[in-house]
Amino acid sequence: MQDSNFLIANNAKAIWHPMAHPAEMRAHPPKIMMKGSGVHVSDIEGRTLLDAVAGLWNVNLGYSCDPIKKAITEQLDMLPYYSGFRGTSTGPSIQLADELTEWFKPDGMARAFFTSGGSDSVETALRLARQYWKIKGESDRTKFIALKKGYHGTHFGAASVNGNANFRRNYEPLLPGVFHVPAPSTYRNPFNETDPAKLAKLCAAALEDEIAFQGGDTIAAFIMEPVLGAGGVIVPPESFMKLVREICDRHGILMISDEVVTGFGRTGAWSGARLWGVKPDMMTIAKAITSGYFPLGATLIGEKMAEVFESDTSGVGAIGHGYTYSGHPVGCAAGIAALAETRRLKLNDNAAARGEELLAALVALQAKHAVIGDVRGKGLMAALELVEDRATKRPLDKARLATIADTAYQAGVMIRVSGNNIILSPPLILSAADVQTIAKALDAGLAAIAG
Repeated sequence: MQDSNFLIANNAKAIWHPMAHPAEMRAHPPKIMMKGSGVHVSDIEGRTLLDAVAGLWNVNLGYSCDPIKKAITEQLDMLPYYSGFRGTSTGPSIQLADELTEWFKPDGMARAFFTSGGSDSVETALRLARQYWKIKGESDRTKFIALKKGYHGTHFGAASVNGNANFRRNYEPLLPGVFHVPAPSTYRNPFNETDPAKLAKLCAAALEDEIAFQGGDTIAAFIMEPVLGAGGVIVPPESFMKLVREICDRHGILMISDEVVTGFGRTGAWSGARLWGVKPDMMTIAKAITSGYFPLGATLIGEKMAEVFESDTSGVGAIGHGYTYSGHPVGCAAGIAALAETRRLKLNDNAAARGEELLAALVALQAKHAVIGDVRGKGLMAALELVEDRATKRPLDKARLATIADTAYQAGVMIRVSGNNIILSPPLILSAADVQTIAKALDAGLAAIAG
């Protein structure tokens, strides 16, 4: 049993937290979470909260998934770890790779390279993209293009394709040869265009222009999230990803779909690429692959790329890349169980149904609270963009955002603030009653800053 007094006294002293200033954490120690059950977590003070962020987009099955716990325990008893570096495989890694390629076969995926998480998966995709072109004899193709406001992780390569300065500036210079084009956000874009179809064409034209400027034969890949997550849940126009796919095909550029958040049903479809009817060349997955119960991810490779690597006779196709925990047997066992439960519970259908209810509740809040400038969402990915003034769209003051989050917490709901957005990504086992609980807590938070 952990000593609560010790934990409270030492909170944020020996530990630095991700995405936070160490001094701020020491001055205002973060909440200490102790237990989880269903869609709820409990803090050290005994307060129970509906977790409207699902940990970090990943606890799709909630905190009480016994099949995953059982799979982890059984695998620990059988083989707690073995490396894949020495030409060895484990039973769980073979089985999960097979299941993943079947799961994402409609998206054109054929092979899986295991990682320890989303940033690893993106890093792997970028490396494989460059290697692919070297095998093909087009070694000038080293550049990457991504979307502004996009988020792809924290490794140097992944951070380089991020489109948000908050995740880049303190670590620059980053990877050279990375360029960004406008994201198709109908609320904020450089074209002042609110029509989704027109905006999709304008952003696609910007991509074409950047390709022309850089030279299509110098670009290895384009990477995007099918729905931009940490950048504020930006839902692209329906036609956008198809336009991007066409442009990539026309210039021979690989397309990477970052599905770390959108994979496994969060948007209401089993993948974001499938949501928009697109087949990428690679996909990056993590988070919900084990519902957060074990660190695991994968980079999925399409048939075209797989054939080039596997038919190589020059030696350039040898993969000089990997992680100590690639294909971890315990993680893969957890993944097998998580996929089975995800499929059995039809979490994609529940995400779609509850997502519609959540979006309707947020729209109702927008009519009531003037600080809500925009409401966005797809499935159980949703965001409120908060502004001081709807006419100017000036972002809401950080202190007021903190008041909203704190009040919602006191009302029993954990929400996430990112920039001037409140982001919601609850577990996919959410109920209709849970949706109303989230809405009521948000209403209380917004009311706390009224006037």
